Amino acid sequence: MPIIAPSLLSSNFLRLEEECKMLNESEADWFHLDVMDGRFVPNISFGFPIIEHIRKATTKICDVHLMILEPERYAEAFKAAGADQLSVHIEACVHLHRNIQQIKSLDMKAGVAINPHTPVSLLQDVLGDIDLVCMMSVNPGFGGQKFIPRTLDKITELRRMIDDNKLNVLIEVDGGVTIENAGAIIDAGAHALVAGNTVFKSSDPTKTISQLKHIR
Repeated sequence: MPIIAPSLLSSNFLRLEEECKMLNESEADWFHLDVMDGRFVPNISFGFPIIEHIRKATTKICDVHLMILEPERYAEAFKAAGADQLSVHIEACVHLHRNIQQIKSLDMKAGVAINPHTPVSLLQDVLGDIDLVCMMSVNPGFGGQKFIPRTLDKITELRRMIDDNKLNVLIEVDGGVTIENAGAIIDAGAHALVAGNTVFKSSDPTKTISQLKHIR
């Protein structure tokens, strides 16, 4: 069964405690937390205080996705705030291997996120050093966008790279994930589904999470 990682960027922040309680009681596996700086992406989301409060509200994995420049400046602070795993963008890191080693040294799982235009082949030299790839299936910065179909081919290519090298790396797909396309995403080789609006705009989020979890 796929890992389900609802994105709290789409949650109701006036009811954040209730949203966390719902996720805790659901079949969700991870809390996906998108951090945006208004520089790497044209939007600003939330930072350390929100993550600290979410951390106190759950024992599930806090999966933090940094859509920011110079992530190395803040890695320690995200660990202190409660991140279990930290993904940085390949496009934002001048010294990607150093960034990965820093995250690992802080006892977090290390992820690398890639934008829709970025070839998965660029991950070849770091794939053995990371725990997950966060593959963007929309252009990062805003929720509610449509899934880019070409992503399915990229997932298949990346899964082949992982399997051929006998690596234990998870593929997480982020953006435009719906009940309708989740099966195709999993069939292409993904392990984890990030879902924002699909979950939080649903009339029954718990049921929607269960549907994604049991998509096959």
